[in-house]
Amino acid sequence: MSTHVATISNVAGTPAAGSTHSVGSAANKALVLGLVGLAATGLGVVISGKAAAFSYLTGLVFWVAVSLGALFLIMIHHVFDAGWSTVLRRQYENWITCLPWLGLLFAPLLISAVVAPGVIWKWTDPAYDLSQVGGHGTVAQDVLWVKKSGLLSTMTLIIASFVGFGGWTLISSRLRAHSVAQDTDGNISHTHANRFWTAVGLPFTALSMTLCVILWVKALDYHWYSTMFGVWFFAGAIRSALSLGVILMVWLWSRGDYKGIMNNNHMHSIGMLMFAFTVFWAYITFSQYFLIYMANIPEETFWYSLREINKDGVFNTWGYVGMFLLFGHFVAPFLTLIHYPVKLSKTWLPRVGAFIATVVLVDMTYNVMPSLKNSSGDAYPFLSLNLLWIATSVVGVGGVCVWAYLNSFAKTKLIPIRDPRIVESLTYHE
Repeated sequence: MSTHVATISNVAGTPAAGSTHSVGSAANKALVLGLVGLAATGLGVVISGKAAAFSYLTGLVFWVAVSLGALFLIMIHHVFDAGWSTVLRRQYENWITCLPWLGLLFAPLLISAVVAPGVIWKWTDPAYDLSQVGGHGTVAQDVLWVKKSGLLSTMTLIIASFVGFGGWTLISSRLRAHSVAQDTDGNISHTHANRFWTAVGLPFTALSMTLCVILWVKALDYHWYSTMFGVWFFAGAIRSALSLGVILMVWLWSRGDYKGIMNNNHMHSIGMLMFAFTVFWAYITFSQYFLIYMANIPEETFWYSLREINKDGVFNTWGYVGMFLLFGHFVAPFLTLIHYPVKLSKTWLPRVGAFIATVVLVDMTYNVMPSLKNSSGDAYPFLSLNLLWIATSVVGVGGVCVWAYLNSFAKTKLIPIRDPRIVESLTYHE
């Protein structure tokens, strides 16, 4: 075993393959880009007010999905004691260092719920006049809010967000700390500790993620009922994290860092997972639509009607977005990833991953932005200034995430060099 470790140390013995300076420079550039994006979004709040706030929520929740997907993949790796994915795990461990920063970036939304209630989540202000969005009376007079008021309150929103980000940060930091410490001492106890944190982390993350995304996104239209919303978010999170993983893999391979470490079998396996979760997303989304279509009750159907037709019966731009999601989320990736050579291609697989991640962002936009309504109760058009604020938010929050990733990347070994399954991963074959 010691011979193997020495050999692996020669492959990945220096942090970031000896390119700490260049990585540090890239990290600083990412941070500057992120701060510029956040500043532009702040300007958007001044110019567009509520629309920019909704756009910021969209961009932020997208990156939360990517990061929680990465955390889930790490925990799934540990719970199954997987061997093949060991060389990929470290990059996800580097990425999840952004979770506490995402929590910090979420703070302005929570502050707005206190100092300007009703701007994003109507139910944070019981006196909110629903006629502003095509309704009647106030939130406090809405019988559906009264029935759900135990959950839909500012205090619940704040507590759930703090518990969620706090728990995710704790779990991710422990998983990463034990993995990095094992690089030094090679102690098997770190592997056992990570299995413990996975056993705690999987149910906690699944439940807390579901609660948070229901409050953050689904409750924007709090009349709507859906029992599959948490699973929909999970599917998007895993798909975007897999896309991130394959992009990072090929980036490291192109730098020369992963040559001799990553092989076609790793590419094929992650490609198969991308294909599997493409089908999973389609199953979840179709099931939700089919159940709502068959039940045909107003508390459910209005959500899709809002994203298809206006109150005057005119087909709106969100209907085209919905059609794009059908083809972009399922048909195109399915027909592409079903081909064996695509899953082996260092050219095509990251392109497919980038496309899937983009479609996940569009899906997040489709779920958030139509909840921003005019006085007639119609959603504002998809093609509007709001797209600019979504772009600045994605760049701003994404820049901070990339900065956190690169900082961690520069400080750790390229792969977990003393993980018990590292040799199995390096020699992985199907």
